[in-house]
Amino acid sequence: MSTIAVIPGDGIGPEVITSARAVLDAVAAKHAIDLSYTEFDWSCERYAKEGTMMPDDGIETLRGFDAVFLGAVGWPGVPDHVSLWGLLIPIRRAFRQYVNLRPIKVFKGVSSPLRSATDVDFVVVRENVEGEYSEIGGRMNRGFPDEMAVQESIFTRVGVSRIADYALELARTRRGYVTSATKSNGIVHTLPFWDEVVAERAAQFPDVRVDQEHIDALAAKFVLQPQRFDVVVASNLFGDILSDLAAAVAGSIGIAPSANLDPTKTYPSMFEPVHGSAPDIAGKGVANPVGAVWSAAMMLKHLGHPQAAAEVVAAMEATLAQPETRTADLGGSASTTEVTDALVAQLS
Repeated sequence: MSTIAVIPGDGIGPEVITSARAVLDAVAAKHAIDLSYTEFDWSCERYAKEGTMMPDDGIETLRGFDAVFLGAVGWPGVPDHVSLWGLLIPIRRAFRQYVNLRPIKVFKGVSSPLRSATDVDFVVVRENVEGEYSEIGGRMNRGFPDEMAVQESIFTRVGVSRIADYALELARTRRGYVTSATKSNGIVHTLPFWDEVVAERAAQFPDVRVDQEHIDALAAKFVLQPQRFDVVVASNLFGDILSDLAAAVAGSIGIAPSANLDPTKTYPSMFEPVHGSAPDIAGKGVANPVGAVWSAAMMLKHLGHPQAAAEVVAAMEATLAQPETRTADLGGSASTTEVTDALVAQLS
């Protein structure tokens, strides 16, 4: 049995989690996979009532699960840094989820805003626990004309080595090509260090071709030449921005999944769509569940069920190909429930 902690979260989170669980139940029944769910109400709504996104023992509560399945975090009235640093980021760091994996694909029937975006199929591997998103820094002289803020970036040899190794090993299972995002011509210490360590690790993988691109040029090439990429490895900030840009290139952030992985499986990994809580459409029954469903497929694969995961992705491809089983953000007419029913039917 695989035990899954479910955190539906805010906005459309509960809606897409409900859809994804229906798909998981269908494919689990087909393959005799035993999944056990425990749901937690950790959210901005909880913060408004109790002053914390999750209880003090939240991390210890999650520690015994095989995976965490998250819907979305964020709601008007709760600052983003409060919601994220109160739930998502502590989970990533406590469980050493140092890989943020973001697959990007243009599916048949989904229109990219780019005319040239055909045969796009690549993965962004984002370093997930250090880099630019550190807790080191502070503010001084608040309220005075000379007020200042300092934010430190932290790049460690261990951190850069392991994310580079993950990307290089992943490339071996794909087209054997890694692009490393950098900005070593402008950021004088951390990014030259990143380049040096990536090059050291790449030397251990002579069968993998490795390029490096400055982040500004790379962002442009994501738009102009998205087909050229296979595996893109990047620091925390660069990977965050690039993966959202790539999702837009693929047609909609509504279908974009992610996995926060501890590749060693010492701790639970966490899976979530990246579309956010979308409060403007919450409760209207029109949310696109595909990002959550694809995240669920990634979770199945991580839990040791690659065939079931592949069948979920195939069901996605079939439903996305038809406008009557696509939601409005993808030019279709289907409701969240109708897309879910179509996915389940594909798996029956």
